[in-house]
Amino acid sequence: MTTHEPILARLSALKAMSVKDLKAEWQVLFNAPAPNNSRGFLEGRLAYRIQELTYGGPDKQTRRMLDLLADEVDGTLTRKAQIADPRNPVVGTKLIREWDGVAHTVTVLKDGFEWGGRRYKSLSAVARAITGTRWNGYRFFGLRERKRGEA
Repeated sequence: MTTHEPILARLSALKAMSVKDLKAEWQVLFNAPAPNNSRGFLEGRLAYRIQELTYGGPDKQTRRMLDLLADEVDGTLTRKAQIADPRNPVVGTKLIREWDGVAHTVTVLKDGFEWGGRRYKSLSAVARAITGTRWNGYRFFGLRERKRGEA
């Protein structure tokens, strides 16, 4: 028997439990009543919790990143730091892309991009405004991440 077998047995047992049993297990593992009766939600969250208690949860840096992402989604950035896409150039950088014989210049801002006197939240929105079609903005402006081995 490996050290993982008891955990695997507990995880597979979740599938056989009734919703009532899942809610009882929730009470034991979270010391709080289950938030709803969704079998899929309860199974998934309980499976995560069993593994979290056994192997440990996310590290401090990961928890911080998740908190920042949640704040951005909620629109309640109360922290000073914001999540920045590593593909974004330094603030103030000018990106130049020729399209249909016209050179388009986009300025990188702290919280988005500026093109044609307007602010945009993403490079994809800028690329769409320029071309009239959907583009991956990073690809359109040549900012994709290089694969290993590329120069």
